[in-house]
Amino acid sequence: MQTMKHAAFWPTVTLAGLVAATQANAQQEATDVGQALNESSPTMVVTATRSRSEEGKTPQRVTVITREQIEQQLAITDDPGQVLSNLIPSFSPSRQKLSNAGETLRGRDALFLIDGVPQSNPLRDSSRDSYTIDLSMVERIEVIHGASAEHGLGATGGLINFVTRRAEGGGINQSAGISVTIDDDLHSEGLGNKLNYRISGQQGDWDFVAAATRQERGVFYDGGDRRVGIAYPGELQNSESYDLFGKLGYWIDDNQNIELSLNHFDLEEGDDYVPVVGDRDAGIPTSAERGTPDGAPGFNEVTTARLAYSHADWYGNAVDAQVYRQRFRARFATTPFFPYLDGNGNTQFDQTRNESDKQGAKFTLNRQGMLDDRLGVTVGLDILEDETRQMLVETGRTYVPESRYSNIAPFLQGQFKIADPLTLHAGVRHEHADLEVDAYETIDRSNVTQDNVAVGGGNPSFDETLYNVGLTYQATEWAQLYASYSEGFGMPDVGRVLRGIGEPGQDVDTLLQLQPIVTDNQEIGARFDWERYGLEVSYYESNSDFGQRLAEQNGTWVGSREKTEIQGVEVTGNMQINDYHDLSLSYAHTQGKSDQDGDGSVDTKLTGINIAPDTLKLGWSAVWNDRLSTRLQGRYYFDRSVDNPALDFDGYGLVDASLAYQLPTGQLSLGIENLTDEDYLTYYSQAARISDEYYFTGRGRTFTVGYQLDF
Repeated sequence: MQTMKHAAFWPTVTLAGLVAATQANAQQEATDVGQALNESSPTMVVTATRSRSEEGKTPQRVTVITREQIEQQLAITDDPGQVLSNLIPSFSPSRQKLSNAGETLRGRDALFLIDGVPQSNPLRDSSRDSYTIDLSMVERIEVIHGASAEHGLGATGGLINFVTRRAEGGGINQSAGISVTIDDDLHSEGLGNKLNYRISGQQGDWDFVAAATRQERGVFYDGGDRRVGIAYPGELQNSESYDLFGKLGYWIDDNQNIELSLNHFDLEEGDDYVPVVGDRDAGIPTSAERGTPDGAPGFNEVTTARLAYSHADWYGNAVDAQVYRQRFRARFATTPFFPYLDGNGNTQFDQTRNESDKQGAKFTLNRQGMLDDRLGVTVGLDILEDETRQMLVETGRTYVPESRYSNIAPFLQGQFKIADPLTLHAGVRHEHADLEVDAYETIDRSNVTQDNVAVGGGNPSFDETLYNVGLTYQATEWAQLYASYSEGFGMPDVGRVLRGIGEPGQDVDTLLQLQPIVTDNQEIGARFDWERYGLEVSYYESNSDFGQRLAEQNGTWVGSREKTEIQGVEVTGNMQINDYHDLSLSYAHTQGKSDQDGDGSVDTKLTGINIAPDTLKLGWSAVWNDRLSTRLQGRYYFDRSVDNPALDFDGYGLVDASLAYQLPTGQLSLGIENLTDEDYLTYYSQAARISDEYYFTGRGRTFTVGYQLDF
């Protein structure tokens, strides 16, 4: 029975895995593991694909970030946006803030998931999708590049699925760790720390995982030894967070499993610093100084519960079902956009709080091996309900009215082996969505105790049928070609639309801005595998006739509905020099335009709030002996010019390094972010918006020392 149970877990052997393998082994054992890298490893099943596709056999580019890679990055930075940016070719540079607005995948929004549970809020995008779980709880990250309807709403740029940690075999296993982070000038204000603990085990038909992390972050300092500026929407520096995670599984028999998981993530900003406005024209960045900010600290509080059932052989079918519920609460810092008079007649400024509750279910039935092992079919049904509103905290007013969204989507996906080297992939999904909003009154921003205009409620419904088709052709043992067409479905940021209405006499039923976003993604590519060398090249086009482009108006973001077209190239390669040294390379080029004047022609370049700059990334991992391993990585963001010269981007390069050393008991790690102490203005600050308040420098040279003990 135990063998059957563990067959559900799909391990991979990577160079970074040597570090873990050598913790209690001699040099000869490390050599044996290193030689195993050249042998075929178990196939990785990408759970983000509903048809259980195998890595390297999909008609779209797929990236799987392993646990070893996550640990390498966490030794350097604990910022999820930075980890994703370091490892995904077309992911935007991290803002290094709690808000991930502007962090896009292939120029569009990615749908974040945890074990298939959507983390994105479909009605009021809080831009905090990647900050709902600590990466210490994540086993691997699966990335589907390009528009996808596999999990429904929101994946116009792709899917990013966090697969959580699983129970380890061999009785009770525990792990405890501590790390300390500080800037290179050893400022006491810059000191941060993190504690983590995990326990897992199996007993009979039961298995479990329980884990907890607690982290305190200090103030960030840039390459010029200045405090990095504080951001209004949400800040990582000077914050405290914790994460509680649990998973309990029960094996009914060799094929059937029930699993309950719960994750609670809480991050709260500090109240010790206030922003110092910069001067963009003079080249003076936004900074921070000690002080007490107005209002209550911002926070991110997310609780996700999931109950899943799987049957590996139900009359020859594999069945997966899950129900889930999520409670999302986020408070944003006080801003100068919401003035009001207090009881003494003094002008004060309000802050907003976003509240979103979603629940849903996913059902998937997969059958393979039909027609003499040539045909595989997957059918399923997804259900989602979401209620969202955004409030003004101090005055108790409604900023975004309570909106209720329901969605039901059946789908059919199949793959057919036309000939031994040629496989056809095709599918269809129908989305039916209802949006319900009661009558409400928008807020006059000049005095939030006053109303602006009355808006009639409504209950619009939307129906979209989405298609995908693709081919994979195994030309030789070492070369595979692929091509695909896929469609993604998403709602615009409903909250931005509803709160921004300024003309009277409108109602929700007739707002064209609420129409769904359908994105077409076309892609061709090639994969090459020459034992110690690997290369993948892909070209894509991503088009939407009625897309959404974020545009800044009077200091706030609005969603402008426009025709948009994006094209790009992604190249990734790896070279295993020998059993102990591995090189990696990626290059991504993205360009896009939109139709801002409505004449039907896309003729205005997209800026940094939408697409990433051209990026080159290099990495070198090495195992020097049975105790010491290192990682050196660099990335260069190339200059970019757009139609508005004020948003032109001056490129910069960053280098990080880490090492892990096995002690007689436990493992010591040292990570250095921004090794060369580059003094730079972030991509978002340069290329996304023209603002003295958001003119941020990036983090300078930062050290992280950690100790981890497994027992």
